[in-house]
Amino acid sequence: MTRLGAAIVLVLAVAGCTAIYRNHGYVPADDELEAVVVGQDTRETVAAAVGRPTSTGVLDVGGWYYVKSRFRHFAYRAPQEIEREVLAISFDETGTVENIERFGLQDGRVVALSRRVTDSNVKGIGFLQQLFGNIGNFSAGDFLQ
Repeated sequence: MTRLGAAIVLVLAVAGCTAIYRNHGYVPADDELEAVVVGQDTRETVAAAVGRPTSTGVLDVGGWYYVKSRFRHFAYRAPQEIEREVLAISFDETGTVENIERFGLQDGRVVALSRRVTDSNVKGIGFLQQLFGNIGNFSAGDFLQ
């Protein structure tokens, strides 16, 4: 084998072991969110400032959820999610921004990265605590009575 052939084989072997990163979703940056004022902006002004999300709450008065993930593909292994960020914008019944929270996923635990709320909405529990708070709180006896 010539030197050129050996160099090509070496380059291909190294390139085959390189990790490939793939990004999914969109979360507005903090500088974009500065334009959104809690207690003042509405769904329409938020959509104009940062765009509409791909996920929304199950109710009309529910929130908007922006989700961004980063995956690492390495050789034959299954893709691994290495980073996730969720931005939750909650609206009150009138459609006014009530709460802005940013969550991350570190070590398999949900971590609040930043939070902006109106004074009247400081309830002590976050979006994901509300979402998952009732898991395990029901027993079969609750449904039989």
